[in-house]
Amino acid sequence: MQGILYEEQSAWLFVLVTVAGGGWIAWMAGRSIAATWRPFWQVVAWSVPLAMAVRFIHYALFDGTLLSLQHFLVDFVVVTAFSALSFRVRRTRQMTTQYSWLYEKTGPFGWREKAQA
Repeated sequence: MQGILYEEQSAWLFVLVTVAGGGWIAWMAGRSIAATWRPFWQVVAWSVPLAMAVRFIHYALFDGTLLSLQHFLVDFVVVTAFSALSFRVRRTRQMTTQYSWLYEKTGPFGWREKAQA
């Protein structure tokens, strides 16, 4: 997997920087986008600078390649996945609490209209 997903000597650096660090920041970004009732496309738009920041951390701290399209895309996919998941979790919570008379939760990522009594 080295060379495909990450370029460092250890996979732990990839997990630490991209998954843990970038994932946490992306989770918070997706959550805040949903909390302010913004559309989903902003999750993808804000994932670009987040992935660039993660790529810069790899470059500045661990001698990674700054301008690597392959590794940028890997960082972008990870960051976007975390952002999208948190966006959907937060939006589900919003819809089911704010419009509790209309919707009920079907799981962590979805809701449906309540059955009419």
